[in-house]
Formats: sequence, structure tokens, C-alpha cells
Amino acid sequence: MKGRVYWITGLSGAGKTTVATALIARLQERGLSPVLLDGDRLRAVIAPDAGYDAETRKRLAAVYGRLCAELSAQGAVVVCATISMFHEIRDWNRANIPGYREIYLRVSPDRLAGRDPKGLYRAARTDALDNMVGLDQAQEEPRNPDLLIENDKDTGVEPVVARIWRELIETDSELVAYMKA
Repeated sequence: MKGRVYWITGLSGAGKTTVATALIARLQERGLSPVLLDGDRLRAVIAPDAGYDAETRKRLAAVYGRLCAELSAQGAVVVCATISMFHEIRDWNRANIPGYREIYLRVSPDRLAGRDPKGLYRAARTDALDNMVGLDQAQEEPRNPDLLIENDKDTGVEPVVARIWRELIETDSELVAYMKA
């Protein structure tokens, strides 16, 4: 089977890691051994001392894309959860990663600030944190994601994962056949 990459993007607090983790669990239930790549964890492993300026973010995002490409070329199903704020990176992914599917979790700024699971929005408001994407740094909102999910409501993770499953996985005949084998 050819590999797949499910690139889950959105701002901090949009639910990327939560959705990615639940999607991984569902894929495992179907007999796959998917790989989870989380932007925060990748940063801690690859470049723990890296800054958060736009250029550094772009370099790291390019590394994440190339890592996804390498893993999927070996047949892995990869779920990558990352802010991914640049058109250039997502365009490279789409052009260079067969089986690339982009999922954009869009959440309103007010809702993100209200969720604030890591305290980043609070820290940014008090000037204890700068270079916050969506506040100090502009995000280039995805132009053509394979799936756009308005994730403003607190409906839970399962409806979001169910939609990804229905619209991106169940429609992938090769992957479905592989899961049934």
C-alpha cells in the first residue's frame, strides 16, 4: 500500500493534537500502525532551542513536511498535527507527498482565547509571550484544504474524527481495501 499523510492544521487551541490522537486510535482499531507526528513534540526532539519567529517556524514546518514525505514513501500512514502557517509549506506538501490530505480546523479568535489549553493566549495578552501565530504573526489560512472543519463548537472530538473518516478515509478505496485485508 502507498502511504498517506493526514496533515491537521489550525491555530493553537484548535484541537489539532486531540483530533490527531483520536484519529490515530481509530486507524489502529482498523489494524493499521499509523505514525503520529505532533508539532510540539517534533520541535522538542528536532530543535528544542529553536525560536518562534516566522523564519524558524517555516524551516521547521519544511522539515515536518519532508519527514512526512519520507515516512509515507515507505508506506506509513502519518497523521501530522501542526500549526503550518505558510502557503509555501502546504503547497510543497501537496506537490511532493502522494496521498497528502490537508485538514484545516478553523476556530474563531475569541473561541481560541477562551479555550487556551496551554495558557498561550493569556501569556500573549500580558506580553509574557510574543510571536504568537494569529496574534503577533499572521497565519496564511489554508487556501484549499481537502477538509475544512469549523471547530468552534464544543461538540467533542468524535464528530470531527467521524467526519474525517467519512470524507477522507472511507472514500480512499485503496486504504479501505488494505484495512479489510
